[in-house]
Amino acid sequence: MRWLVPVPTRPRSFTLALCNEVVRELPFARQCDLAARLGYDAIELAPFTLVEDPRRVTDAQLAGWRRQAEDAGVRVSSLHWLLTAPEGLSITTSEARVRGDTLDVIAALVDMCAALGGSVLVHGSPKQRELSAEDPRGDAERGREAFAFAARRAEAAGVVYCIEPLAASETAFVNTVAEAEAIVAEVGSPALRTMVDTRAARLSEAEPVEEVLARGLEAGTVAHVHVNDTNRRAPGQGEDRFLGVFDVLDRAGYAGTVAVEPFEYVPDGPATAARAAGYVTGLLEALAARRGRSEGDDVVRFRR
Repeated sequence: MRWLVPVPTRPRSFTLALCNEVVRELPFARQCDLAARLGYDAIELAPFTLVEDPRRVTDAQLAGWRRQAEDAGVRVSSLHWLLTAPEGLSITTSEARVRGDTLDVIAALVDMCAALGGSVLVHGSPKQRELSAEDPRGDAERGREAFAFAARRAEAAGVVYCIEPLAASETAFVNTVAEAEAIVAEVGSPALRTMVDTRAARLSEAEPVEEVLARGLEAGTVAHVHVNDTNRRAPGQGEDRFLGVFDVLDRAGYAGTVAVEPFEYVPDGPATAARAAGYVTGLLEALAARRGRSEGDDVVRFRR
C-alpha cells in the first residue's frame, strides 16, 4: 500500500475505528498504517486475529502491539469478537469447566484491552451465548451472571464492557437494546453498558435505528456504535442510509467510538476500508454543510 498518502480529516467529536479483521491478512503494523492513511483514528481489535488464547498473551506482546498502533498514528480503541478463540467457549453453558474457561478468557480480555490503551469491549460472540432447548431460562441467567462478572472486572480495570444486541437469526439471547438495557440496570455497574450495531438494529428493533440510538445516548446506556449495512457489507455498499445515524451522533456530541464492521469485503478488505472511510467523511461534510446553511432547516428523514 505504498501508493497511499495520508488522508486529511475534518475534526469530529467521535473516534472513527476500523475493525481490524477486515484487513487481517496484513501484519498488524501494516493494518494500523493502512487505517491511519485512510483517515481512521483507531483500530477496533478482534483478538483472534492476533492470538489463539488471550490468557497466554505476554506483557511484551501487548506493549509491542500498542507501540505499533501508536507509531502508525492510530490507537487501539476497543475490542470485539471476544470469544471466537479459543474454541468451545460459552457464557450460557451449564458445564462448569467451559464456564470457568470462558470467565477466565473474559478476565484476560479486559486486562488486554486496558493494556492496549483501549476503553471498550464489545460482547457480540453469538455462537458463544446460545440458549438451549432444554434450559433456556437457566442459560439466560448464566449469561446475565457472566455479564455481571465482566462488569466487575471492567470496573476494576477502568474500561467499559458493552453488551451487543444481535439479530434473532444469530442468537436468541439479547436481540434489542431494551433487552440489553434491562441487564445493565439489573447489574447496576457503571462499567456495563450496551451499544448499537446498525445492521442488527435494523433487523431486530421495532423502531428506526436512529430513534433507538438517540434514546440510548440520551439515557447514557449506549456507549459504542458499529456501522454496517444489512447486506453485511460496509456503509455505502448497500441500500441502507446512514446520514440520520451520524446526525444523531453529531447532535448528541457523541465522543465515543464508531467502528466500521462489515462482514463481507467487496472487492477486498483494503478497498472496503477505503470506501467506508470516504463514505463516512462525505456524510460528515454533508452534515456540516447543512449546519452551515441553517440549523433550523436541518431535518433528517429516518429510514429503516
